[in-house]
Amino acid sequence: MKLAILATLAVSAAAFAPAPAGRQSTAASLDISGELGAQMPLGAFDPLKIMEDADQSKFDTWREIEIKHGRVAMLAVTGYLTTYAGVRFPGAEDVPAGFAAVNWLCTTKDGLFILPQMMLFFIIAEIVNRDAGEVTGVTPAFPGDYRNGKLDFGWDKFDEKTKMRKRAIELNNGRAAQMGILGLMVHESMGNVAAILPLANN
Repeated sequence: MKLAILATLAVSAAAFAPAPAGRQSTAASLDISGELGAQMPLGAFDPLKIMEDADQSKFDTWREIEIKHGRVAMLAVTGYLTTYAGVRFPGAEDVPAGFAAVNWLCTTKDGLFILPQMMLFFIIAEIVNRDAGEVTGVTPAFPGDYRNGKLDFGWDKFDEKTKMRKRAIELNNGRAAQMGILGLMVHESMGNVAAILPLANN
């Protein structure tokens, strides 16, 4: 568990390289200090120096990874807090909250029945939530843009300033969620989640 936490921390730190607002191409290195996500108090936060010799392609790849991890982490934090509050689907009242649910899935009859369904859902979600430009012919407007010419929800009606603000909101919420789910992992491993979630009903 400790090794998993350390590995997650390392990946989360590396994923904090900021996003491209105005793209530039250079054979030497990419200046990320003025890009979306490079903000006070940390600025261009890249402690592992992954972006030190990055070109645009490498930058976009890591930006997409950060955004995707952020989206998953936001779902993870929401799910964790929801189950810790005692909310369950009908018939799942006996499923434990937090990461104890993983052991329940792998060791109980009901869990082993649900597990393949979860895996199938994850596979479908991974197929759908990606850049499908090679199929649709639509070029993403930015890393993490998975609309693929189909889903829009009014995005193209926003002006550029609003788009940048909303992208920054998602980016920072994702970063906070990555730290949040990591913190919950640590506290659950320490056995003191109730100290930070005193109203939990698990």
